[in-house]
Amino acid sequence: METTVGAIFEQGERSIKVPIPVYIRASASVAGTKEGQGPFGDCFDVVGKDDKFGCETWEEAESTLQKEALTLAIGKSGLKNEEIKYLFAGDLLGQSIASSFGLGAFQIPLIGMYGACSTCGLSMTMATVMIAGGMAEHAACVTSSHFASAEKEFRFPLGYGNQRPLSATWTVTGSGAFILSSVKSDTDRAMISGLTIGKIVDFGLKDSMNMGACMAPAACDTIYHHLTDFGRSPSDYDKIITGDLGSVGQKALWDMMREKGMDISKVHMDCGMEIYDQSQDAHAGGSGCGCSAVTLSAFILKQLEEGKWKRVLFVPTGALLSKTSFNEGQSIPGIAHGVELVGCKQ
Repeated sequence: METTVGAIFEQGERSIKVPIPVYIRASASVAGTKEGQGPFGDCFDVVGKDDKFGCETWEEAESTLQKEALTLAIGKSGLKNEEIKYLFAGDLLGQSIASSFGLGAFQIPLIGMYGACSTCGLSMTMATVMIAGGMAEHAACVTSSHFASAEKEFRFPLGYGNQRPLSATWTVTGSGAFILSSVKSDTDRAMISGLTIGKIVDFGLKDSMNMGACMAPAACDTIYHHLTDFGRSPSDYDKIITGDLGSVGQKALWDMMREKGMDISKVHMDCGMEIYDQSQDAHAGGSGCGCSAVTLSAFILKQLEEGKWKRVLFVPTGALLSKTSFNEGQSIPGIAHGVELVGCKQ
């Protein structure tokens, strides 16, 4: 009997209702020294003793972050490398070199992802679609960022010593890896039940030191469409969690959601605002692909696993700029992808 894929997956205008249980079977987080000194320091699987992780360059260090995170996640899952059908991975460096140099030894077919700091959500979305569509039983997702490599890629080399405005965020040094599966196991941390794929939203902002404001419109767009597509209100979620808007972007997001008739202030959490405390002087908060990824693995999934939260909307946010586009005076578009997570103890 023939079936129409759209009839199975479609939910409203922009979203996907996952038709079968897709489990986050295992995950792992590897973090840098500054992150280890923050509120989630005791939750990370590994905290580095130095931010070069024994390597010669910052870029090699970021590759090592991904390698260690994926090794740990696969180990926790009880699977072998060859049992994982696809690996979805990406990072912030040119041509995603942290992923290509860090993950080659695993010999898992690689599907490269780029969503800037939303890459964690993008990779989990695509892995879920592959699994729910019957094209894989197990898949892995991994992403990372590194403060020093990102500063060199997008802003200024550390030796320059440039001043940072209060609207600036601090790129998280860390990597999160996740093993997704259609097969229920004793290690399952949560289930993925819904997806909302983001659109590029560009309000014409050009300040690379105020990424939160650049990404907030995209976060608003995705959250609004997710809620309307699924016929839900903010109170239906224990938390609506953005990736790295920071304190400036959070205020903008709340205001834009209120303009659409929705108040998310009571349930909203931003990973970038939680990963550091005030004494660490991260200004507006944390950012980078690793920000949402390590927070998801170390903290968010733990709350779902323990039954403290039942349902969350995880919305990693990304700023789609390059150093070339910025230097040529282009604006900074944003994007955000929504992943609905529910606890296994329902």
